[in-house]
Parts: sequence; structure tokens; C-alpha cells
Amino acid sequence: MEFKKLEISGFKSFFDKTDFYIEDGLTGIVGPNGCGKSNIVESLRWCMGETSAKSMRGSGMEDFISAGTSNRPAKNISEVSILIQNPDRDGPMQYNELDEITITRRIERDKGSKYFINQKEIRARDVQTFFADLSTGAHSPSLISQGRIGSLVTSKPAERRAILEEAAGISGIHARREEAETRLEAAENNLKRADELKKQQEKQLDNLRKQAEEATKYKEISREIKGIEAGLYYLKISSIEKEKANVAEKLSEQDDELSAVKIDLSHNNLLLEEENKRLAPLRDRRMETQANLQKLNLEMSNLDEEESRIKSLQVKLQNSLETLDSDLDREKSISLDASLNEKRILEEKNELLKTEKELSETELKSQKNLNLSKISLQQLQDQLDEVINKIESYIDSEKKLTRELFERLKKIINRLKNNMLQLMEKMNRLKVILSKGGRELRT
Repeated sequence: MEFKKLEISGFKSFFDKTDFYIEDGLTGIVGPNGCGKSNIVESLRWCMGETSAKSMRGSGMEDFISAGTSNRPAKNISEVSILIQNPDRDGPMQYNELDEITITRRIERDKGSKYFINQKEIRARDVQTFFADLSTGAHSPSLISQGRIGSLVTSKPAERRAILEEAAGISGIHARREEAETRLEAAENNLKRADELKKQQEKQLDNLRKQAEEATKYKEISREIKGIEAGLYYLKISSIEKEKANVAEKLSEQDDELSAVKIDLSHNNLLLEEENKRLAPLRDRRMETQANLQKLNLEMSNLDEEESRIKSLQVKLQNSLETLDSDLDREKSISLDASLNEKRILEEKNELLKTEKELSETELKSQKNLNLSKISLQQLQDQLDEVINKIESYIDSEKKLTRELFERLKKIINRLKNNMLQLMEKMNRLKVILSKGGRELRT
């Protein structure tokens, strides 16, 4: 069997689907540090059934799903497939008839890993056994990584034995042996558990037998109780029938008494009808007298109302006479007041005519004063405009002067800066000369 192709999609740094073809001869991958060379070997091991995330530089299996970049979103599925060709038919027995075998491992976020052989879902143990039969696998010495050669040289005898077994092609047998041993242990544990369950069920069976005996006794006792209860019910029914016969006799006697009472009642009803016929004319007379009384009462109430209305009219007429007398007195006083008011109005009219003349004179004077004030105000406005123009021209001249002064100050500051720089250079030169002179003097 030969490895021919490795397909990686969403595993670590391989965001897009990437195919690696393994041709005849030597296939190598060359690149700088951090370009993802070791990720290819780790994807191969991961597809072969690696279960330790730490051995592949991760804290958990979900770390192997591509986390994306600033330009690409994170993925939810990671998948690695290995294509194996089988031209010599030297693979495992169940897959020996196939020309090509594709082993796939897929992990989905928050759902775990799944293994497939030719798109058929299988267990992780089946994949590990498949590669063990091919003398390879995730922990096989045939996969040599950094520092692995030194560990092989200094390995223990048991580890060397594993290398030799893999080279001999019997590592798959050992894997199956381990699986068979685990199954045997599980079967032994199941047998022990079955024995324990058997003992428990035997104990339960004893308890159930005791309960069954008690149940049979209960049924016998309940049958006896039912027979006794049936006898009691028979006695009760017979006593009830006797009471029923006595009650029927009493009812017949009461029916006879009731028929006699009905005959008496019918006779009394006939007597009542005769008495009612006699009382009918007396009732009619009573009704007529009651109607006459009601008419008399109504006439009496109407007369009382008429008397009260006449009395109220008399009181109203008396009040109206008094109001007429008071109105006459008021009219006399109003006529006197009107004559006095006429005299006062004439006097006020004369005074108003005088004030009207005075107002016309004052109006003429105020018109003259208003014209004079308008002329003076116009003169003041012209003077104010002249002053504002002078102030604006003064402000413009001041602005020009400030600008000129600012430019002069700038020039003076630049000159001072240049002079300071020249002085600093001279000072540095003097320091250098002094330092040289001091050294010469020392020498």
C-alpha cells in the first residue's frame, strides 16, 4: 500500500482546501520557519488517530480548526483525508479488494471528531488498527520528527522492541491483542456483574415467594369474609322487605283517610260558592260607596288648593302696591337730581371750551419746538458720522502699525537667535581650545 495524496481543509493555518501529492521517489517540503511545514506532519498524524492535543502543540482538539484572520472569518469544520493506493493487494483483509482507500477525519466545533473510510463512518479504534496493520500510525517510529533520532538511540528495550515489531509488520496483531484483552476484561467484568445481579434476583425471588404465600392466604381470608358479608346482606334484605310490607299497609290506610278528606273538602267548597253568591250584591254596593268617597275627597282637595292660590294672589297684590309707592318717591327724587345735573353740565361745557383753546395754542408751540429739535438732531447725527469715520481710520492705521511692529520684532528675534547660535559655536570652540591647552600644559 502507498500513500498518494493528503487533502487538508480548515486545519490550523490551511484555511482553504490544499492537496499534497506524494509521487514516486523523494517528496520534500522546504520553507522558512513558521510557514506551516510541521502542520502538514501534524495533520497526517491527526488523521491517523492521534488523541493527544498537547503532542500536536494544542490545548484542545478544537484548536486545530482554523481560527481565521483579520480578512477571513473563523471556520467551524476541519477535515483531513489520506488517499492510499492498493495495487499489490497487501492491505488488511476487509479492504484488500479495493484499489483506493480514503481515510478521513472531520472535526466540527462543539460536536467532536468523526472518522470515515471511503465515506463510511467508523470508530477511531478501527483507524488506529488499520494503520497498525500497515506498520505505521500516529505514534509509529516510522514518523521521525525533531529530536526523535536521539530518543531512538537512547530508547529502552521495550521501545526498541516496538520498533522491531513494526518493522516485522506485527504491530497490528499487538493492537488487536490489546483490543481483545480489553474486551475480555470487559466480558469478565460483565460476568461478575451478572453474578451479582443473579444473587440479587435470587434474594428478590425469595421475597416474592413469601409475598405470594401471603397473597394466597389473603385471598382465602377475603373469600371467607365475602361469604359472611353475603349472609349479612341476605338478612338485611329480608328485614327490609318486611318493613316494606308494613309501609305498604300504612300507605293504603292513609289513602282511605285522604279520600274521605277529599269528599269533605268538595262539600265545603259547595257551601263556600253559595255564600259567595249571597255576598256579591253587598260587595258591589261597597265598591260604589268607596268611589263616591274618593270623588268627595278629590273635590275637597281642589277647594283647598284654590283657597291657598287666592291667598297667595292677595299677598302679591299688596306687595306690588307697596313697590309702586316706592317707585313714585324715587321718580320725584330723580327729577330733582336731573335739574341739578343740567346746571353742572353747562358749567363743565364752558370750561371745556376754554381748555380746547388752550390746547390748540400749546399744539402750535409744540410743533415749532419739534421742528427745531429735528434740525438739531440732524446736525448731531452728521457730527457723529464724522467722529465714527475718524475712529475707523485711526483703527486701520493702528492695525498697520501693529503689523509693522510684529514683523520688526520677528526680524529682531531671528537676528538674536542667529547671534546666540554664533555665540554658542564660539563658546564650543573656546572649550575645545581650552581643553587642548590644558592637555598640552599637563604634558
